[in-house]
Amino acid sequence: MKKSLFKPYRWAAVLAVLLTFSFVFVLLDTFVIPKNVTEVKQREATEQQNTASEKQSAAEDPPESGSETEAAVTDHSYQDKNIKITIDTVQAYDTTFYVADIRLSNASYLKTALAENSFGRNLKETTSDMAEEHQAIFAINGDYYGFRNNGYVLRNGVLYRDTARQAGNDEALVIDGHGDFSIINENAVSADSLTNPWQVLSFGPTLIENGEIVVDSTTEVSQSKNSNPRTAIGQVSGLHYIVIVADGRTEESAGLSLLELAQEFAERGCTVAYNLDGGGSSTMYFNGEIVNHPTDGRSSQQREVSDIVYIGNE
Repeated sequence: MKKSLFKPYRWAAVLAVLLTFSFVFVLLDTFVIPKNVTEVKQREATEQQNTASEKQSAAEDPPESGSETEAAVTDHSYQDKNIKITIDTVQAYDTTFYVADIRLSNASYLKTALAENSFGRNLKETTSDMAEEHQAIFAINGDYYGFRNNGYVLRNGVLYRDTARQAGNDEALVIDGHGDFSIINENAVSADSLTNPWQVLSFGPTLIENGEIVVDSTTEVSQSKNSNPRTAIGQVSGLHYIVIVADGRTEESAGLSLLELAQEFAERGCTVAYNLDGGGSSTMYFNGEIVNHPTDGRSSQQREVSDIVYIGNE
């Protein structure tokens, strides 16, 4: 028996088995096995206290346009005393895209949620499942932070990851406690030095900064095609936001380039706009329904992602 193991083909077979196991383990470790899991609820006590305080202030000084009546809801709009959302469908550039105009009375209504209510690698749920779990009125996919090992992750006032991206685009979108947007370079600004941060999203690139379009016709995310399904968010003025989600990779809808996406935000008066995860992840959810047609070009269904941005009262 021992003698037979020394035959060359035996060693080749053993080596092949070891390599196969190693390859499978690397794939599982990278894409499947949950890692570094931190329960969101364990880290939200301070945030919940702050939110409660903000909501108390808002309740004592409600916006003039609001009332104590129940929300008014249609297929394409929502309005209560603190949240107003309207969604338009637009056809341009051989593409169908959906534009949500959002006005809030307080930044605490612009929230984020993590898959399985935890921070970690390889934790995924669909945008609609996360939205329903958090009773969201409106939601989009976020930055798919769990697909990477770096890039700031600060959500609902809690810092989960302070590792800056080291290569490529390291611009991050910061949303402060007043709901105002700004862009930082992760390698120039540390996460713990941010003042009054409410959300930090790391994907990019920045589409508009200081009222100027900062992408051109050659700008793209990694090796992606020029026209793609897209998800992006911009700010018009205090607590006034625009969200655009574009269908793409189908015969009915080609998808938008980053320049076309930036131009749409500019036409709507955004002074800051930022690209989020797109492609098969691009999803817009409103009032219990999926608004757009998510696809990765092969199948028409929602991709599971690691996080969402949403508007909600809860």
